[in-house]
Amino acid sequence: MEGFIYPNEGVVEWDLLITIYPFITGLVAGAFVVSSLYHVFGMKSLKPVARFSLITALAFLLVTPLPLIVHLGHQERGLEMFLTPNFTSAMSAFGYIWLMYLLLVLGEVWLIFRPDIVRYALSSQGIKKTIYSVLALGVYDVSEEALSIDRKLIKALAAIGVPAAFLLHGYVGFIFGAVKANPWWSTSLMPVIFLMSAVVSGIALLIGMYIVVAKIRRMPLDHGCLRSMTLWLWGFLSLDLVLEGLEVFTMLYESEESWGIVHQLITEKIAVSYLGIQFVLGSVLPLLIIGFIELSGLKENIKTPFRFVSAFLVVAGVFAMRWNVVIGGQLLSKSLRGFISYTPPLLGLDGILVAAAIMTLPFIAFFILSHLLPPWPEETRVGERKTLSFQQW
Repeated sequence: MEGFIYPNEGVVEWDLLITIYPFITGLVAGAFVVSSLYHVFGMKSLKPVARFSLITALAFLLVTPLPLIVHLGHQERGLEMFLTPNFTSAMSAFGYIWLMYLLLVLGEVWLIFRPDIVRYALSSQGIKKTIYSVLALGVYDVSEEALSIDRKLIKALAAIGVPAAFLLHGYVGFIFGAVKANPWWSTSLMPVIFLMSAVVSGIALLIGMYIVVAKIRRMPLDHGCLRSMTLWLWGFLSLDLVLEGLEVFTMLYESEESWGIVHQLITEKIAVSYLGIQFVLGSVLPLLIIGFIELSGLKENIKTPFRFVSAFLVVAGVFAMRWNVVIGGQLLSKSLRGFISYTPPLLGLDGILVAAAIMTLPFIAFFILSHLLPPWPEETRVGERKTLSFQQW
């Protein structure tokens, strides 16, 4: 502790688990936006990752409530958010927002993969046939007329899903921005910044996962698709950097009584994670790298490692942003004359190992979902059977 601290300020209530919660929801929103850019806005260059991004969004969405449930301490109380609704609480709204969005994503996934599900149900044997027959929900009509109706429904769900994705993550920024007693949180730009960083982190995650999975599956990269995602990342990252800069400059220009402690927070207490990781490594450096490689005449296979490194840095920068907001805001004393300290423990429910395990679960869910519903274009799956069977993947 440093400076003047009230006796009840010695504990950080929202710990590492609450930090990874908005991080995961942001990845969901960003991945879904990439899928919607193809299904709603017709971005043909993103077709190779349209199904891939939707499966990724579903995998992370399934894990989204877990950090909150673990943080409760009494995990059996997690259902209380559904059984005892409080419509005046932004926090209690999460359960309904998450459930609505989950049903929407599940519906879109089912419609998109329905032809594959029907084909597997009719051509498989044993337990595999049973699984796909259950997933088919008794609907085996894959005529052109039926698929035309499916495409219309997919476009409608994807269009609804974009504002729903923004609602899922924007309300997290609203919760922090509505805390008037905390000068580091209380800003009208907080929800917008959370939204922009969510899109940025989701696109960056897809770039990294697409490159890694393609290498593992010995699948040729679609460099046009990869370039399109990289340019979208550059655009959203530029906007996100401007918004985050405006937030700080607004505080500086207003120079309220809290600016002194906020300035000390970002230049001393969280300088490494805020200025070093979030801004320099997570924003400025990726912008420079992406700008250089996309304007240069380098071959596409040479650009790929740079795109991967840029995506990794962006994801790390967004995680640092979540840390700086959630943890950094709690380091300020109520008196605005001191700081408390926080170091996440290695063990325990709020420890690093539990957080790392939770962050691993979406990738396990992705592996299972992609095994059950292959997100790759049909021509790619057929062409690869000679070199790498689906069971081996």
